[in-house]
Amino acid sequence: MATFIIATHNQHKLSELERILTPLKINAATAQLDEVEETGATFAENAFLKAEAACRQTGMPAVADDSGLMVDALNGAPGVYSARYAGEGASDMDRIQKLLLNLKDVPKEKRSAKFVCAICCVYPNGDIVTAHGECAGTIGFEPQGSDGFGYDPIFFVNGKSFAQLTAEEKDKISHRGRALKEFAAQLQKIKEQNQ
Repeated sequence: MATFIIATHNQHKLSELERILTPLKINAATAQLDEVEETGATFAENAFLKAEAACRQTGMPAVADDSGLMVDALNGAPGVYSARYAGEGASDMDRIQKLLLNLKDVPKEKRSAKFVCAICCVYPNGDIVTAHGECAGTIGFEPQGSDGFGYDPIFFVNGKSFAQLTAEEKDKISHRGRALKEFAAQLQKIKEQNQ
């Protein structure tokens, strides 16, 4: 079984990646990695920066994702700043409260948004595999549900927030689930070519 380093400190992201990689006979491992400054202007650039740094530090194939929420009424904000939207050290609830405050005068029909995910895998030989996924939805007026993380309690698809879905339901429709599906298909192709 091949081992890939997962460049994340986020246990939720690690779990989602493990669920997708295990059927491909890939062991998802973590390592003590230096913090990488996310200076990219896009999710794809940030995913590459993290994966490339992890590969360089460990000498192993490394996978990283960068994802976030883009709200139409806020011109795409918080975007690549989703995790830092309410400042360094802010909690998920702090970010949610700031977003809801910034949307307080926005009516239901203008609260469209999308989650975006970019995944990048960098191999020690320099090969790169990338994938992208999106999920369109709307921003609710208050948090609902107790599962999920980040902005999940206020992001609604088909009348339910991401925090009200099971892991399996979320994987089927989420931005990360879609990006991982595309990523898994690409890894499978590479595996077949190398057999």
